Amino acid sequence: MAGYLIRRIFQALLTLIGISIITFVILYALPADPARQVAGRTASVAQVEQVRHQLGLDRPIWAQYGIYLGKLATGDLGRSYVQRTQVSELIASRLPATLWLMLAAIGFELLIGLSIGTYAAFRRNSAMDQVVMLGAFVFVSAPQFLLGYTMLYVFAVWLGWFPIGGYGSLKQIVLPALTLGLLGGGWYARMMRSSVIEVLRQDYVRTARAKGLGKSRIIFRHIVPNAVLPIIAMIGIDIGAFMSGIVIVESVFGWPGIGQLTWQAIQQIDIPIIMGVTLVSACAIVLGNLLADLAAPLIDPRIRLK
Repeated sequence: MAGYLIRRIFQALLTLIGISIITFVILYALPADPARQVAGRTASVAQVEQVRHQLGLDRPIWAQYGIYLGKLATGDLGRSYVQRTQVSELIASRLPATLWLMLAAIGFELLIGLSIGTYAAFRRNSAMDQVVMLGAFVFVSAPQFLLGYTMLYVFAVWLGWFPIGGYGSLKQIVLPALTLGLLGGGWYARMMRSSVIEVLRQDYVRTARAKGLGKSRIIFRHIVPNAVLPIIAMIGIDIGAFMSGIVIVESVFGWPGIGQLTWQAIQQIDIPIIMGVTLVSACAIVLGNLLADLAAPLIDPRIRLK
């Protein structure tokens, strides 16, 4: 286990360095001028050049990246061009909202996806199976803004069950989390259905039925633990996706998460924030995948990490 963790940490560091290089080069190659954005549209050429010098944007790209990497090694994500605040502080201020939304959304995804996926698998090729899979396909394909506004209109405006937006209470998190849960639950449902059908064909399930074990015991002892393994990997990917912020859903519901911060930074060409959010998201994806790998042996003892 120790050797496995060391290898994974080393691979994670190489991955993060590679992502930082690619992101830095792409942002450097953008036709937009961050110095002009910071100085303002009415600034003179001399003022823009002064701002560019202050931000270090007049140096070669390799020198800029070397300085950034040196600061990154000490945990410094840089300073926002526009907000004049440390990027780490800006991300930390938005992190609680993003974490709460992530946990709630994954909870809804699993509740919706695993339940209807298992239901469809036990009734495969039936009319209900086709209806469930059609519904899953619709939600997977639905645009985020369309589903978000529909949820707002039905449950906030029409029925008045939930507030229209905001952050801070349990009611305010239900609609954005449920929207994400419906969008992602379709993927989990399709994956769970395929996985359960595959497990149902295994010899140990037929043996359990031949022994006369109850249906519920067969499902929760033999089928679900084996069928859920691919789902664990999907959860690890979802952690990274949610940590990077769901821009559209956060905008629709006025959720003050990392997604809104990222969108504002893109509009303002605030490169340090874009870099910081990208690296935090990459770290979340790496961590999510690692946690998924570590959780797999706990569910299936036959799996060995080497």
